[in-house]
Amino acid sequence: MRLRHDTLAAVFDGVHVALVSNLLLVLGGLPLVLLAFTTDPARSWPLWALAAPLCAPGVCGVFAVMSGYSAGRSGGAVRTFARTWRATARPAMLWTAAATAALVVLGVDAAAAWGHRIGALALPVLAVLALLTAATALLGLVAIAERPAARLRDVARACLYLGVRRWYLTGVSLLVLSLLAQFTAARPALGLGLAAAPLLYAVWANTRYTLRPALEPFRGRGPAGPAPVPGR
Repeated sequence: MRLRHDTLAAVFDGVHVALVSNLLLVLGGLPLVLLAFTTDPARSWPLWALAAPLCAPGVCGVFAVMSGYSAGRSGGAVRTFARTWRATARPAMLWTAAATAALVVLGVDAAAAWGHRIGALALPVLAVLALLTAATALLGLVAIAERPAARLRDVARACLYLGVRRWYLTGVSLLVLSLLAQFTAARPALGLGLAAAPLLYAVWANTRYTLRPALEPFRGRGPAGPAPVPGR
């Protein structure tokens, strides 16, 4: 009976954290949620590019909630989210703004090269650069959620190095994230209300494992230090 009670309590706790995480994700990403319901992304992509950095601290907050749940730390999901949002607001916005600007430039270059002879050479290179930018941006948000005080330069080097070194894990994370985006676009209520938390947890856990060589040296020392570049 004791085992059964503990199992049921763990299940209900997981469901509670998942539902709260979904709600916090919607609140933290409200600018993009509003744009998704009111605009056509193909025509209003500049607004999406401007709104994306505003949602980055919310994503870091949800990742922190998942980190606390995985580690068995108490303190409440809402409190963890709010504390992480405040701590990561500036670095997460700057980080996402830089990544978004890079993706916009690459996208404009790809559109300009499309249909021209130079596109045969330029488009594969631009696609690889865009993929590396998206992967580094994702790893960076997880790293910033774990270490808000880390220097963004160190975060960029560590995330790019580990993202390429563990490319198979990075690919899985991006694949799951793209599936979540497609499912949410097709079924917004189900995507944001039910599927977001478990799929984002899979992305966070996989990405956190990818970043473990950079984050392990700081275990137990708090968020004061920068993420090192492995091998240095």
